[in-house]
Amino acid sequence: MPETTAKPSESSPSAAAPPAADGPLRPDWRDILDVLAERHSCRDFDGSPIDRTVLAEIVADGTEAPSSCNQQQWHFIVVDDPALKRRAWEISGGNHHFADCSALVYLCFQKGWTHGNFSVVQSVAGAAYHMMLSAHLRGFATIWNAGIGDKEALAEMLAVPPTFEIQGALAIGRPKPSAPPMKAPRRPFAEVHSWNRFERPAVTRYPAKPAERYPFFAIRNDDNPFAVWDPRDWSWGQIGDFRGYSVWAKSPLAGVYVSRRQGEATAVELDLLPALPDGARVVEVMPWGGTYSVELRRRLDPSVRLHLAELSAHNLSFVEERFRQEGLVLDRVAFDRFADGGLPYADGTVDAVVLPQVLEHMPDPERMLDEVRRVLRAGGHLVASVRNADSTYGRHWSEVESRAQVPNQGPLRPIPAAAVEGWLDDRFTIEQGIGIGREVSHDAAVLTGPARLSGRLYAARCRNG
Repeated sequence: MPETTAKPSESSPSAAAPPAADGPLRPDWRDILDVLAERHSCRDFDGSPIDRTVLAEIVADGTEAPSSCNQQQWHFIVVDDPALKRRAWEISGGNHHFADCSALVYLCFQKGWTHGNFSVVQSVAGAAYHMMLSAHLRGFATIWNAGIGDKEALAEMLAVPPTFEIQGALAIGRPKPSAPPMKAPRRPFAEVHSWNRFERPAVTRYPAKPAERYPFFAIRNDDNPFAVWDPRDWSWGQIGDFRGYSVWAKSPLAGVYVSRRQGEATAVELDLLPALPDGARVVEVMPWGGTYSVELRRRLDPSVRLHLAELSAHNLSFVEERFRQEGLVLDRVAFDRFADGGLPYADGTVDAVVLPQVLEHMPDPERMLDEVRRVLRAGGHLVASVRNADSTYGRHWSEVESRAQVPNQGPLRPIPAAAVEGWLDDRFTIEQGIGIGREVSHDAAVLTGPARLSGRLYAARCRNG
């Protein structure tokens, strides 16, 4: 897969001839913009210090950004003390780069001035981006973070008075030599602009529950009354579009997107894998983030060819770099894109298909099972797992999780284990079916007999024919 970088395209204005202008253009205008466009986020710093004079210059450059009504009601706290950076990491809930960067700049504003239309927020955001460009031109890497953790704990740590708000944090430092050199994908320019009226491709507009109004302050991450979680209400294209950009909410580093909820459940699922012949062909479907893919590749014999079938090329480029970061060889891994629920493989050419908790993300899961049966050779195997609606987790999802915004992996709806087992039994021979986990999260207890239908996950190994 090619690196995901921002490059001019036919739909990008940067590919056009120099624009007409009333005054003379700088002769190096395109070079400057191209250098700025190379900036990309980094989450893997080497921890080396940056001189305070340089840090101060970067922050001072930020204050040249425009400010609503010229109030400049911003304040920037530069944290370079190692103990405070470690504490910032703890408060953030897991942003390791907070501890490893050279400095954190906490972005604050004084409450009560130019609040309308988020004017003061926009002002601080503009200053932060100006700092990022200043750091980039000086050869440093940055990442802006909204997820900073408990703001009250941060205010106490930084002695921020209650009349000021901490908006976010900017990490600045030198990237490790091994840090992913990739810029998260930009949407095609044609998708994100229009002339004189709003026009946008349908695949990039996601479902929302019908309402007369969608007031901004009625929507929170943990409580979105308009969110549409059921993938049957999304098209395959919308799901792929959503997943293909949201996977870049993180960097493709080793260990990223490992779920605490699943704990040892992944290992239990992988224990269902059948014995495979040398050179077997295995397909994993919808490997968002590659967490399962990494463990699957480690389980498989080196001779086995692993195909990763995903809806978006952006996901595949993320997973490919993730494999490199995990130290996994790529010579027996294929990155395949599919669309509209149809797998890109000929009939009877695959030895095993793995569906790890993805049926619940699909508009038509039964059609996917038909596709799996089509591509499997006679005697080939399917290993599938699904989040079970008839479980403690299923009840928690219904009462708590489904009230929030749709997660980055895309829309989902847990499916009753009994229904999934019925679908499998109609198409395959079920060799083993188990439940995994009695609790809402974390545990990986293996449940057999009737109890298998009550686990957090239902998992099965099936034979074709």
